Amino acid sequence: QAHLVESGGGLVQAGDSLRLSCAASGRTLTTYTMGWFRQVPGKEREFVAHISWIGGNIRYADSVMGRFTISRDNYKNTMYLQMNSLKPEDTAIYFCAARALGGSSPFSSDYDYWGQGTQVTVSS
Repeated sequence: QAHLVESGGGLVQAGDSLRLSCAASGRTLTTYTMGWFRQVPGKEREFVAHISWIGGNIRYADSVMGRFTISRDNYKNTMYLQMNSLKPEDTAIYFCAARALGGSSPFSSDYDYWGQGTQVTVSS
């Protein structure tokens, strides 16, 4: 059983940057696809980005392309999301997720493990 913990969220102004981290414990997730999703109350969980286990397959949602960068450090069992040029519409709870088998996917239902989420609030 993998345990994921997100950190790095907070309250920032539009145009600012934040770096989210997702630390994994319980098992090594080196070969797992990892992803970031976000959710606003009352709406479905939304895909943000995913990264394959060796980092060669990366995909972003159109809404964050060019502003967000996903990365991972398999030695530290940690994934990151660098968020630049933040906008008020980026406000959400951000979740990290891990998928054991099947490769990269933008669908939340394909992921096996989830963190508890970290709040990101961007003021205008």
